[in-house]
Amino acid sequence: MNFRTLLFIFVLIPITFFGLIYSFFINLVDPTGDSFNKIAAWWSRLNIKLFGISIDIEGRENYNPDLNYLVISNHAGMADIPLLIGTLNLNIRMLAKEEIGKVPLFGRVIKKAGFIMIKRGQNREAVKSLLAASEVLKSGRSVHIFPEGTRSVDGKLLPFKRGAFLVAQKGGAPVLPVTIIGSHLITPKKSLKIHKGKIRIIIAPPLQPSQFNTAEELMNTSSKIIENNLTRYSNN
Repeated sequence: MNFRTLLFIFVLIPITFFGLIYSFFINLVDPTGDSFNKIAAWWSRLNIKLFGISIDIEGRENYNPDLNYLVISNHAGMADIPLLIGTLNLNIRMLAKEEIGKVPLFGRVIKKAGFIMIKRGQNREAVKSLLAASEVLKSGRSVHIFPEGTRSVDGKLLPFKRGAFLVAQKGGAPVLPVTIIGSHLITPKKSLKIHKGKIRIIIAPPLQPSQFNTAEELMNTSSKIIENNLTRYSNN
């Protein structure tokens, strides 16, 4: 553990607990999850400030916060989720592992707010989750998915799974490729330590699913964009 880990345990966890209780009642008043999204964005920005994370964002001109997208990004650290919720300024729902939805209070609150839980592997329940995500897109809200399915240990891009891109095709929303650089150094995988540092977020122009013949083509193009930005901006 280090000082920031202690901040997480003794400061952020109590704030999160009371925030979840507040959010529980907010979700009863506003079952759309839109109000919760604003609370989550505030909580995310608090995380960023509390842990001394500086963020350099490029490509804000490439998207409109008033529209909705399927946001896809690489995944290298636990900080990725608050980073995206706190900086993109979108009315966004996340696709999360089913196990997270079973966490007492937390799981109930985020499910009520419209976060989509998914089982790992290829099965009917996973397909149902993907269909639910496409319905969220059709409702005019954004959805975020990590196409790698798990965190990278060293920040390098892992192979994409095509499920996210089926969601984009069924939901009819543009795909917004986002590259996150440096988050694996902030919250390393299999470590309790939290480090301060700088993270770069690169937002590429959106891709229209209708311009691709298959989900695989859309997936491969998205993967190349993120991989190219990882290479380009990691060396700058």
